[in-house]
Amino acid sequence: MELTLIPQGLSATTAGFLLLCSVMTSMITASLGAGGGLLLLVLMAFWIPPAAIIPVHGMIQLGSNAGRATLTWRHTDWKAIAAFAPGVLVGAALGAWILVDLPTHLWQVTIGLFVLYLCWGPALPRGVFGTPGIFLASCLTSFITLFVGATGPLVASFIKQMHVDRFTTVATFATAMTLQHAPKALVFGLAGFMFRDWILFILAMIAFGFAGTWLGLHVLRSMSNRHFSRVFNVLLTLLALRLLWQAGGSAGWW
Repeated sequence: MELTLIPQGLSATTAGFLLLCSVMTSMITASLGAGGGLLLLVLMAFWIPPAAIIPVHGMIQLGSNAGRATLTWRHTDWKAIAAFAPGVLVGAALGAWILVDLPTHLWQVTIGLFVLYLCWGPALPRGVFGTPGIFLASCLTSFITLFVGATGPLVASFIKQMHVDRFTTVATFATAMTLQHAPKALVFGLAGFMFRDWILFILAMIAFGFAGTWLGLHVLRSMSNRHFSRVFNVLLTLLALRLLWQAGGSAGWW
C-alpha cells in the first residue's frame, strides 16, 4: 500500500486542522507543563476512527514528549529518571501479563482525587521522592496507563512536588512520559494495528508539535517559577475535575 500523508477517512482540511492543533497543544504543554496531550486527544476523537485514536495519539505523544525532552535535556533531573525508567518496564510488563477488567470510573476517580491531593493537600514526605518512591510511582502509573491512558496529570503532579524550577519540572515530565509512552508502540504493534497507514500523518503531527514545543518554551522563559507553579496547579486541577466528571458519567451518577 502506498504511503499517504492523509489517512483514509480524513479530508485534507481536517488533517490540516489537526496539524495546527498539534502546534497549539504542544505549545500548551511546553509552556504550562501539562494539558496539551489530553486536549489533543479530545480534538482527535471527533475525526479519527475509534480503533485508531489510542494508538495514533500514543505515538504522537511519544514523539511530542521526546522532542520536548530533547530541547530541555539540560534541565532534566536524571537521578529521578534513573529511578523512573525501571518502573516503566515493571509496570508495563505487569499490565501486559495481568488482565484487568475493573470499571474505568474507579481508575478515573482514584487518579482525579490523588491529583487534587498532590496539588492542594499537604506536601508529601521528602522520603517519598527517593529512588524507591519514584520507582513505585512509575510502576503504578505505567501499569494504569495501559488501561486508562490518563496518568499524565498524575505523573505531572508527582514531579511538580519534587522541583521548584519550572524548566526542571517540564523537562523531567517530558522525559518520564517519553519512557511511559514507548511500550505502547510495542503493545499496539503486536496487537496488529497497522501503523503503516498512519505513519506519515503521525510524523507530520510530531513535526508540527515540535514547532509548538519550541514556541512554548519561549513562553515558559517569560514566566517566573511562582507564576508557573500557580498556573500548573490550576491546569492540573481542571484535568482532575474532568476525570471525576468522566467517572460520574461512566458510572451513571449523572
